[in-house]
Amino acid sequence: MPKIALNDVTKSFGAKQVLRGITMEVPAGKSVVVIGGSGTGKSVMLKCILGLLKPDSGSIKIDGVEITTLHPWQRESMMRKFGMLFQGGALFDSLPVWENVAFGLVQGKRASKRKAQPVAYDALAKVGLSPDVGLLNPSELSGGMLKRVALARAIASQPEIIFFDEPTTGLDPITADVINDLIVESVRNLGATALSITHDMASARKIADIIAMFHDGKIVWQGPASEIDNSGNELVDQFINGRAQGPIKVDVKRA
Repeated sequence: MPKIALNDVTKSFGAKQVLRGITMEVPAGKSVVVIGGSGTGKSVMLKCILGLLKPDSGSIKIDGVEITTLHPWQRESMMRKFGMLFQGGALFDSLPVWENVAFGLVQGKRASKRKAQPVAYDALAKVGLSPDVGLLNPSELSGGMLKRVALARAIASQPEIIFFDEPTTGLDPITADVINDLIVESVRNLGATALSITHDMASARKIADIIAMFHDGKIVWQGPASEIDNSGNELVDQFINGRAQGPIKVDVKRA
């Protein structure tokens, strides 16, 4: 049984159809990375899985359980399986770093702050941050440190499934590679299933077991990460090589 299974999922906003029948499986214990240009539907798909959006039709199952029809209390229980690294970190400015890391434990699993604090510091250590960082405010963090803290928060509750939304956006290549290594190590140590969306092919190549490519609201190719360079698909070939010329047309609006 796949950990996550989407079958013919569609989603529209008014007349604009964003998801056009997405079918995809994420095997348990594997890392699946979804690539594709901006506006192709990657983030909408992720929001549908997380329950932030409701698909118009189709099926989304977690561990064989249909989640599109869950009652709110059932969905809350399902969400406890999830960890999430948001694109911008999404840390709370009003909380010190350790409380940000502990947030899911305190709010989602109803742990006391006293019990959650050592878990938060352990998670920070696992991403290479010293205890003194736990007392800082998010505004005092560099971009790389912020991503590490966000990763620590994602793994602190030992989730079964971790979602990564553009985990290396805004980072220099060396820092991005450090974050990629930490993602691989963290997912492996937890034995978790991972689903990521990214534009960064260096990140996709490093963290993925399986890559799926979105274009125009559909999956146009999916397969082992080792086969991405020989996909035989013109859309994939253009995207991974960053070529302006090809079947993918970018609409550049002139002033």
